[in-house]
Amino acid sequence: MVCAILSASRCAPKLTTKEEDVLATFSSLGIGLPLHDTLKANGITEATPVQEKAIPLLLAGKDVIAQAQTGTGKTLAFLLPILEKADPHVEHVQALILTPTRELALQITTEAKKLSAQLDDIHVLAVYGGQDVERQMKKLRGKKQIVIATPGRLLDHLRRGTIELSTVSMLVLDEADQMLHMGFLPEVEEIIGCTSGERQTMLFSATMPAQVRSLAKRYMRNPEDVRVQGKQITLKDIRQIAVETTDRAKQSALRELIEQQRPFMAVIFCRTKRRASTLNAALQGYGYLSDELHGDLSQAKREDVMKRFREARIQLLVATDVAARGLDVEGVTHVFNYDIPHDVESYIHRIGRTGRAGEQGVAITLVAPKDRMHLEMIESGIRMPLEKKRIETAQPKKEQTSRESRGQRGAKTEQRKEMGRSPVRGQGGGPRSNTDSRRQGQKKRSQAARMERPAKRNSRTRSR
Repeated sequence: MVCAILSASRCAPKLTTKEEDVLATFSSLGIGLPLHDTLKANGITEATPVQEKAIPLLLAGKDVIAQAQTGTGKTLAFLLPILEKADPHVEHVQALILTPTRELALQITTEAKKLSAQLDDIHVLAVYGGQDVERQMKKLRGKKQIVIATPGRLLDHLRRGTIELSTVSMLVLDEADQMLHMGFLPEVEEIIGCTSGERQTMLFSATMPAQVRSLAKRYMRNPEDVRVQGKQITLKDIRQIAVETTDRAKQSALRELIEQQRPFMAVIFCRTKRRASTLNAALQGYGYLSDELHGDLSQAKREDVMKRFREARIQLLVATDVAARGLDVEGVTHVFNYDIPHDVESYIHRIGRTGRAGEQGVAITLVAPKDRMHLEMIESGIRMPLEKKRIETAQPKKEQTSRESRGQRGAKTEQRKEMGRSPVRGQGGGPRSNTDSRRQGQKKRSQAARMERPAKRNSRTRSR
């Protein structure tokens, strides 16, 4: 394969200075020509800071602890060295990548398959819950140099004897802080114990709590530290706003902000699965194109939600922190912190869902009186104050008011259409229940008119 590419390159047009600089940048990191072509074909023109720091160390066989957020290019930082070092002539598992969620496992698998498309006989396999076990077992009997897995399902296969990890020479713990936060420490340790004692270990994490450091100390050999500061990567193109409200008024405040901001696509973060589900039900009740993403959903449901969100058929994604880990969707214009995060790293991680690829993003945090301490901590951590706003009209609605507002939405939508605007999206989107809302509004108005006429006749009768 390498010979074929080198031969073809002799007949290729001469590279421009810019293209030569791109190749020199990646070749200086130790990445070979076959992967260069794939990187160019996928529009990857320069290495990110975490890639520049981590790739040479990983190619040299060093253990690495890298602190970096999603969106910094950390996935390529470990995938490129793995693909560079993987031996296509050896069919057993050489590299194992552990992730906390199925969504992240699928995203990494997609990237790995895209990068390995031009490599001979490099096979990538995803192993996660929600898939048919028998089908997975059949795939595990085939070639699989690189396995990307969630801890629970991988451990299930280990105990069944359907996968062998003693040949693993490269181990990646991605989003290590979230794996431990989700309670996967016993599973992770058991899996590590099944790999080769001579393996190379790579640990990537957005935060570095004591538990992660302890894990690294026990299972890594003289690891090199790589750090990329969050403030350098996620805050540049994001307008950050803090909106003062109360817990009781949060829902109406959010609705007011959606109407004011009119996001094309937005992620709304909630503290718990229950709060995410409750908020999503409310938003759907008001006619918004929303859905929820959290750990209580089935795998099929989660994949369906993510597919519709990527296709912009959902405009508002209500999610928990853990479910949204690894979420990388183009077109997200807004992030709403319905519940304020309790640490700086989580805040940066959340708002990093918008303001990507040089696009301007907006991050709005709802701040109740009890949240002010956390707001001060966030502002101190990012070394800048958030823009402060207050929504005077954000008052808790009674149930009757909510029902009336749903009935009036049709008339409001008609007015917006005349003005060339849509209730949520800036282009052709809007609530899915506009037609029903108009019919409901017309029905209520006709009922009100019928009720008025008898009242007038009664008053004339009394006057006689």
